[in-house]
Amino acid sequence: MLIGEYRHTLDDKKRVAVPASFRRLLGRKVVLTRGLDTCLFLYPIKSWQAITGKLSRLALGAADTRSFVRFFLAGAVETEVDSIGRILIPDFLKDFAQLKTKVVIAGVNDRVEIWNEDRWLSQTSQIEKQADLLAEKLGEIGVF
Repeated sequence: MLIGEYRHTLDDKKRVAVPASFRRLLGRKVVLTRGLDTCLFLYPIKSWQAITGKLSRLALGAADTRSFVRFFLAGAVETEVDSIGRILIPDFLKDFAQLKTKVVIAGVNDRVEIWNEDRWLSQTSQIEKQADLLAEKLGEIGVF
């Protein structure tokens, strides 16, 4: 399970170090794509294959489905974690997530999220204020 929050720096060559605890679980080859809430999602290959399998079973008749599949899959790149634990973030993904020098790398169960640090702070501040309400909603569907 990928959990935890780490602050890192995006270097001049658009590389960021993946935390060592994540590298063991992610493996050497990973998939990086546009995520939700203007962050990037980083998946181990096995998790990525499970998600794309589910997406391939969706009906193509609905415009919303087609749009989301395009957003998610067309924005994906397979990349490797280099020998010192870094990944390269292509320009189009860096621009999408508005990444600057300071980034936050967060483990979220089966994926890693890469955030612009300011956006992460804003997002987590909002979530912290709503945590009780969110837990209540999850309780209604049997999660808590």
